[in-house]
Amino acid sequence: MCGIVGFTGNSPAVPILIKGLYRLEYRGYDSAGVAAFTKEGLEVVKSRGRIANLEEKIKEIGGMNATCGIGHTRWATHGEPSDRNSHPHLGGRGKVAVVHNGIIENYMELRQQLEAHGYEFQSETDTETVAHLVDYLHDGSNHSLAMTVLKAVGMLRGSYALGVVSMDDPEEIVAARRDNPLVIGIGEGENMIASDVTAIISRTRKYIILDDGEVAVVRPDSVVVMNAFGDIVEKKIQEVTWDLSAAEKGGYEHFMIKEIMEQPAAVTNTIHPRVKDGKINFEDSGLTDERLKNAKHVHIIGCGSALHAGMVGRSVIESLCRVRSTASIASEFRYENPIIRPDDICIVISQSGETADTLAAMRLAKQAGAYTVAVVNVVSSTIAREADGVLYLWAGPEIAVATTKAYSAQLAALYLFAVKMANVRGTITEEQEKAYCETLYTIPEKISEMLAGKEKMQYLASRYANRSSVFFLGRGLDYAAAMEASLKLKEISYIHSEAYAAGELKHGTISLIEQGTLVVALATQPALYEKTISNIREVVSRGAEVILITGADFDCDASCCSHVIKLPEIRQEMSASLSIIPLQLLSYYVAVERNCDVDKPRNLAKSVTVE
Repeated sequence: MCGIVGFTGNSPAVPILIKGLYRLEYRGYDSAGVAAFTKEGLEVVKSRGRIANLEEKIKEIGGMNATCGIGHTRWATHGEPSDRNSHPHLGGRGKVAVVHNGIIENYMELRQQLEAHGYEFQSETDTETVAHLVDYLHDGSNHSLAMTVLKAVGMLRGSYALGVVSMDDPEEIVAARRDNPLVIGIGEGENMIASDVTAIISRTRKYIILDDGEVAVVRPDSVVVMNAFGDIVEKKIQEVTWDLSAAEKGGYEHFMIKEIMEQPAAVTNTIHPRVKDGKINFEDSGLTDERLKNAKHVHIIGCGSALHAGMVGRSVIESLCRVRSTASIASEFRYENPIIRPDDICIVISQSGETADTLAAMRLAKQAGAYTVAVVNVVSSTIAREADGVLYLWAGPEIAVATTKAYSAQLAALYLFAVKMANVRGTITEEQEKAYCETLYTIPEKISEMLAGKEKMQYLASRYANRSSVFFLGRGLDYAAAMEASLKLKEISYIHSEAYAAGELKHGTISLIEQGTLVVALATQPALYEKTISNIREVVSRGAEVILITGADFDCDASCCSHVIKLPEIRQEMSASLSIIPLQLLSYYVAVERNCDVDKPRNLAKSVTVE
């Protein structure tokens, strides 16, 4: 959540900072600001609302002529979205400016002590406490700003990624992190800091990742990284492998529709490198045959869409492997005192690899001795680096807040896991594994078939965009898919929607069905067709209009449904990869009809790096 960018070099800094902030918009924000060293000194401009508001303010003051500065997009946690609560925040004497992602848990305690030393607070934020603390500790002695920041972070409880500048050296940025991502872009005669590489790629492809507890001194001609003891640490320089165009719209109106259309390629990239001659190979992830054979329990952990992918994965793993599997909300898993044994496998799913609750849950599982496997999209993210094994999605950058292609890639990774584990445990034969691999290879093509029907979903969106409430129904795998479809609709169109296991409908929820209520029913499992049709008739008799998403072999009487969409033929275990496609499109086109900010829905963030 939030976004940090910083630049120091010989080029005009503020346009580079603004461009970087735009690249970080997808992380979610409600205000933005910059601090830069101009001839007037350390100058700060910030504004509530979109980055365009910040640009307008900068124009009003005649611009900011600087070659070093820091910028920030804020997602409010402490204090309402406002100009005064926006970052950057100045330290007491105006000589220090700070931008911060994360939450400082002991900020009130520190605030009281700083107020006792005469510091006056201008905002309600926890971040201003850091700015005053650095100002207080940076007392004009021979300590460098980096050593001051090192001392300051030792007094903080909570999570942070920090960018700090001081009037003492107007070419220097000091960065620090704990449980929040921060990268340092390595350029020629210039260097940057940022929350992720999308903000630096227009200037450089080379970067290093700052690890927890480290502090970096970033100057135009050098980057020095220190550990918590102040010792210099050698860091590996990495390189962005994807093209800048992958993080741009490429002619599409929104990133979301671009990423929906990229799903065949994303799923291909997840599946194809891991399948050879009808066999699945996970050896590079540490998932040895012995480990898969001896596992007594597979824990799957995620938040939001990652959890919904995990729910599908849980069902497929139990069905194919006949091993106990559970899918848990990361924030609940942490506090339930879960039963975790050394032979257990814990799959943690996170597109960004930085989700705070998922990271904490994974650490808990590791402490208990479970083998942890990260299913992530962002290479070298915190979860990827700390997990025992990694299944990278290789789906390419996902910019829209509402995930689509990463979700589909997560499903693919979980199918691979289930089929591999089933073969190792002897619950499917070699020939069956080969048959499943052949099915996996067809998923991208069949997703493309579903995408070809986008005009129909656009029509349905125009018809139902005015609904105030929508219900999604399904059983088994279809219930998990219904939950993801419901989330997509509510998060980008702001229409209230709920997903229910179809058999639960009559236990209270059916009271909400009235004339004209839209119900989306999913039925892709032949054994449950008749039961789901019975549930559909129950809602239709009470005035609902029904869109049915069903399998290619569906042969029940669907005359009660207003619209029927059939999927291409596919094994029912993998139907969730196809059933979600028309519902992603429906959600997207409904949001467009309602003039919503599709890529940046209100109150949401792409990377949820706070608890």
